[in-house]
Amino acid sequence: MYDLIGDIHGYASALKSLLRRLGYQERNGTWQHSERSVIFLGDFVDRGPEQVETVQIARRMVEAGTALAVMGNHEFNAVAWATEHPTQAGKFLRSHSPKNRLQHQAFLTQIGEQSREHQQTIEWFKSLPLYLDLEGLRVIHACWHPQRIEVLAPHLDKNSRIRPDAWQVLCDKDHEAFDAVETLLKGMEIPLPVGVHFKDKDGHLRTSTRTRWWDQGEELTYRDLAIVPSSIIEQIPHEPVPAHLQPGYDGCKPLFIGHYWMSGTPTLMTNQIACLDYSIASDNLNKAKLCAYRWSGEPVLSVSNLVWVGRDA
Repeated sequence: MYDLIGDIHGYASALKSLLRRLGYQERNGTWQHSERSVIFLGDFVDRGPEQVETVQIARRMVEAGTALAVMGNHEFNAVAWATEHPTQAGKFLRSHSPKNRLQHQAFLTQIGEQSREHQQTIEWFKSLPLYLDLEGLRVIHACWHPQRIEVLAPHLDKNSRIRPDAWQVLCDKDHEAFDAVETLLKGMEIPLPVGVHFKDKDGHLRTSTRTRWWDQGEELTYRDLAIVPSSIIEQIPHEPVPAHLQPGYDGCKPLFIGHYWMSGTPTLMTNQIACLDYSIASDNLNKAKLCAYRWSGEPVLSVSNLVWVGRDA
């Protein structure tokens, strides 16, 4: 049976508090439980003060067989940042722009950019699958989208890990595989009706919006599904979203995701979907939670199985 843990973002102290609350003990440098194991939902790094220790805890558990893990968008970005472009001298698969460096600098500083530990960590990130489709449950960082998973199939090995020769393709914005991996790791975007646009918090003009892809219904509108700040929501039209832009979820197994920086008291998205990212890296300590779900084989999820700690636990 599994304890699924959401985005940690370098808060190892909170992770250890959560593991203790879940009944795990540290033995011989590895956290373990007599009857259960962990599944990590990705985003181990960026933001927090204990990023190296966070990765070490998760990696040791995975290598010891007491945990599984999937890749988050921050691990994907870390690999792309550290990987030289094979055909463009001096370039990397993820641009070393000021914006990208600012997002990633805390990790680079803590681990030591290009150090041996940095290189070993990047290799471990590469070994993480994009998703898990296990008996009784599924796990993915942001969005379960069967059509996008099918697009990625030629670029993944039998364990759903990115093939060594596929990284360049997945980082090429002109390739359909780029959009597919973006959907799985960052969430689904849908185009707004022709002529409709809005400005995001940085002032950039947007003609598409990230969506609540898990919601289903015949009368859902763009505004119903849009994931945007409250200051922007009025700019999103109340027009019905075409059915083909609503992937929904087939519901054949419970699904666990992270990524979405939820807030408030942890709850379920549906009775078969749980988002376990509750903003542990938030600047507001009252909002910062590291959340887990204790899954024991149930096909219908229960709020009572959610467990969480704050940063001051």
